[in-house]
Amino acid sequence: MRIGIALGDITGIGPEVTLKALAATDPADSACYLLIGDTAHLRQLNQQLGLHLPLEDFSAAAATARFTIVQPLPESLPPNLPPGAPAAARAAMAWLHDGAQRCLRGELAALVTAPVNKETIIRAGHRDFVGQTELLSSLAHTERTTMMLLGHDEQGRWLRVALATNHVPIRAVAQNLTAEKITRAIELAAQACRDLGLPRARVAVCGLNPHAGEGGKIGTEEITVITPAIQAAQQQRLAVTGPWPADALFYHALRGECDAVVAMYHDQGLGPLKMIGFETGVNWTLGLPFIRTSPDHGTAYDIAGQNRANPSSMAAAMRLARQLVQAKAAR
Repeated sequence: MRIGIALGDITGIGPEVTLKALAATDPADSACYLLIGDTAHLRQLNQQLGLHLPLEDFSAAAATARFTIVQPLPESLPPNLPPGAPAAARAAMAWLHDGAQRCLRGELAALVTAPVNKETIIRAGHRDFVGQTELLSSLAHTERTTMMLLGHDEQGRWLRVALATNHVPIRAVAQNLTAEKITRAIELAAQACRDLGLPRARVAVCGLNPHAGEGGKIGTEEITVITPAIQAAQQQRLAVTGPWPADALFYHALRGECDAVVAMYHDQGLGPLKMIGFETGVNWTLGLPFIRTSPDHGTAYDIAGQNRANPSSMAAAMRLARQLVQAKAAR
């Protein structure tokens, strides 16, 4: 089992949380990890953090080494780049492309992606960049993908939230919602529950409007778009209900009354998720032809380079990737 880790923006906390999470892995863990990034930077950071991980350059001879590094770019990045440096943003994109292509060629069992910063990537020249999920979907030549965020609170209670729309401005959410997108999110959320080995795959769907539209008095999307999508999924014998008022649904979901929630837009779903599982949250891209997970946080430029970053979310992303690879191999 070889899992790739694209190291994201090196002026952020991605490399730090990656190395810390790797240092905390169980020595009995059978996975090998290929770090896709800047070799010189990683080796220096490994020393600065006092982790002393045995990092080896990737080659055929080192194929069985536990921690290996590959540097897709011909030259190392300059040291001490400022936060959000264009060179770091362009490198992060190159590393992401490299990891995706290795997955598509079957060289990696999964890809974990460290955080990038959308604004700096766009400023660096990638003007069409929307997010890592959208880029990976494009590289895999599929539009049938959905973001799922999952995490748990201190009591071990989980929220699993799939998004019907991803990175869409609030003013454009309603016009971007379609029955097809919502049905796809329901289908992929139900499949995710099965991939996780859950005994049931009960999916509850949020409404878009306050009080789920009040029967059309506060918006009609529940009637014209969301309910038809739910009915289409029910015809496939999926255990799906809704649309439910979002302000109440997450309370019931956290109590275990459903296994996954489909939210209509980014902050509707991620606000509750991050409230209960900020340090354990994982982003899982459903529908790709390969496994991709990511920590559910950003580059945190304000604490980068200070040895203050918490690796819990990255560790959870790596743990989920391993779990999914093992489950896939067992099927």
